[in-house]
Amino acid sequence: MEKSVAYIALFAAMIAVLGLLPKISLGFGVPITAQSLGIMLCGTVLGARRGALAVLLFLLIVALGLPLLSGGRGGLGVFMGPTAGFLVGWVAAAFVTGLIVQYWRGMPVAVVASVASVIGGIIVLYGFGIVGMAIVLNKSFIEAAALVVAFIPGDIVKAIIAGLLTAALARARPGSLMGRRPAR
Repeated sequence: MEKSVAYIALFAAMIAVLGLLPKISLGFGVPITAQSLGIMLCGTVLGARRGALAVLLFLLIVALGLPLLSGGRGGLGVFMGPTAGFLVGWVAAAFVTGLIVQYWRGMPVAVVASVASVIGGIIVLYGFGIVGMAIVLNKSFIEAAALVVAFIPGDIVKAIIAGLLTAALARARPGSLMGRRPAR
């Protein structure tokens, strides 16, 4: 229990640190940020439940006003802007990514973690983000989807990095992937 709490807090802090990297702002209010890599890693390393809890802890701290999102943003207002769908989607993204890593066996960890990051950290996340942008920006779902195309190349690179980092961690510390225990 204590170990889980420590890892949840550690990964929430990692998401915050990734927000310190300079953001690249796009014209429609959604920045390109390294924090989505942290979301992917929450799922691949901590598993579905713990990964989602780490993201929830981070979002709670942001909601309380700490400026931990890229560009030094924080407070309840960020949950009303164009990024709201992405922020809510972070929880689902970490959970889905973790589920895939937890249950998909028979492939190398790097492959599983990368594919899980694409499915959870890109496809699921974009679903939430597109809906949020369509609502906040008063656009159709197709128009909102067209806006997120700019994120795809960078997010694919992040998914590959998440897979490689997860595999490296699994090699360096066997059994360290909390959501992927050896089959019995």
